[in-house]
Amino acid sequence: SQVTGPAGLFTRTSCTFPPNTHTKNMSCICALNVVAKAATTGAIKIQPGKKYADIKEAVKAGAVAGCAPFPEGVDAFGFFNGIDVREAQRYADVEITHGRISMLAALGFLVGEQVEGSSFLFDSQVTGPAIDHFQQVPGLFWGLLGASIFSIEAYRVQYAWQNPFDADKLFLLKTDYTPGDYAFDPLNLSKGKDETWLNDMKLKEINNGRVAMVAISGMVAQELVNGINLIPADEVLEMGKEGALVALEKQCAGAPDEAACAKAFEAAERAAVFAADKL
Repeated sequence: SQVTGPAGLFTRTSCTFPPNTHTKNMSCICALNVVAKAATTGAIKIQPGKKYADIKEAVKAGAVAGCAPFPEGVDAFGFFNGIDVREAQRYADVEITHGRISMLAALGFLVGEQVEGSSFLFDSQVTGPAIDHFQQVPGLFWGLLGASIFSIEAYRVQYAWQNPFDADKLFLLKTDYTPGDYAFDPLNLSKGKDETWLNDMKLKEINNGRVAMVAISGMVAQELVNGINLIPADEVLEMGKEGALVALEKQCAGAPDEAACAKAFEAAERAAVFAADKL
């Protein structure tokens, strides 16, 4: 069987389902993440046609572990009612994939806003909140990015998904595929590591992915509301409370160089707070 390593790195090892790292704490996190209830990075023997009547049966079968005060699991939206075991497998892969994308997105938001306006990055033409960057990027970049995404997704489909012409229904993963495992470890970070280390990295990846999905949602929502770069907005809010943030929005939102305006406003606010503390 196969397990997931750090940040999308993988190796092959022996593993049971649920994995040893699927502890009570992990179960509680799973219980909160009702959208991806079936998520786990352990290996499971897929039995086509098998279904779980509800979350209780899934817990009893070992697909999901319950946690106090819900020893039989919690599924507020009924995602596990009559779920096919292959659908549960797909839920796991979907959560891991979206977690990885969200980790990259959250990092990209922060880094992109910190380096915007730099001469080496699109000739200093990209500025403003990260949610507006994509409109400012040259078309050639999007063409290259689209080609890269197409290549990666084509490989992923070939590696993990059943041929729709051979399968009995659409959107089925291969029965011997472990969710999230693409045998990709170019830096050999998992080489020579034991199963305990691998399971620990697997647990950290899925938990960080869940946090990242929430984080990137908050980042996008914040910038849609105030139209200001994340870090200056947060700094100004912390120093001058809501009134300062409102003033920042009025002064800088939509400005030709919003990033420079926001940074200048932040510096002025910091100086004002420092001066007030000296009085």
